[in-house]
Amino acid sequence: MPGLRSGPDAISPTAHYTGQVWVRNGLSAPELGTWQGRLLVDALRPTMALSRALGGPSLEGLLIARHRIIDAELERSVEAGEVGQVIEAACGMSARGWRFSARWGGRLAYVEADLPAMARRKREALARLGPRPAGHRVAGLDVRRDSGPGSLAALAAELDPAVGTAIVTEGLLTYLGDADVLALWRRIAAVLRRFEAGLYLSDLRLAGTGADPVEGIFNLALSGFVRGRVHSHFRDEEDAARRLVDAGFDRARLHDGGTHPAAGGGDPGAALIRVVEARLR
Repeated sequence: MPGLRSGPDAISPTAHYTGQVWVRNGLSAPELGTWQGRLLVDALRPTMALSRALGGPSLEGLLIARHRIIDAELERSVEAGEVGQVIEAACGMSARGWRFSARWGGRLAYVEADLPAMARRKREALARLGPRPAGHRVAGLDVRRDSGPGSLAALAAELDPAVGTAIVTEGLLTYLGDADVLALWRRIAAVLRRFEAGLYLSDLRLAGTGADPVEGIFNLALSGFVRGRVHSHFRDEEDAARRLVDAGFDRARLHDGGTHPAAGGGDPGAALIRVVEARLR
């Protein structure tokens, strides 16, 4: 669609769309939505309606399920005192950092991070919400970097190693092939090992899902929307958990979006996703 991307500072179509989905479903503030997001939601509505009419998933249902499950698992660890610091990589226009910081105030340090242009746009959007909650900030980050300015390692070095820390990557793995996912997991595990305790949360689509013809149509529509291949990874939950341990985590499990109580149920899109919970110590 014309106007959605006009230069290096433009927000990607998926960031516009997901930001508007959060607003529509009470997971974000209107200030984090955009007219481009509203346009995309309207443009995709006929395709998603057809998928639902055929008993298939909707993109909105998938997005809501993964967002709510990650919220629930992160909330559980913060309330238990296991996590006092969070880095959300590839944060996009999510309001999670704002919501969690507003709820826990100075008890939680929350760093939202994305590529510099996106981070700058996020700061501008958050400024419209008023004074930022204590402990909340937005930083530039390139998750592909192993070290140096703008790397995950450099960002984590600014945090307190004596405090349990979580790293969240929502929506990122869809854009990466298996080799890049494994490299990212190794990078994250190495960073989290510096802290008193470490938690990694992310959505993941398993390669064994999506074989149904309706889901195949859904996947093609999704690939066209993101203007590239949509990746799924690994055979099953056991394979993915083993890969996480091989990458350096002490233990790992995957939550099924189709059965997790936080997902809300009702949309087959929820069953297409798993949420990774990988821990150190």
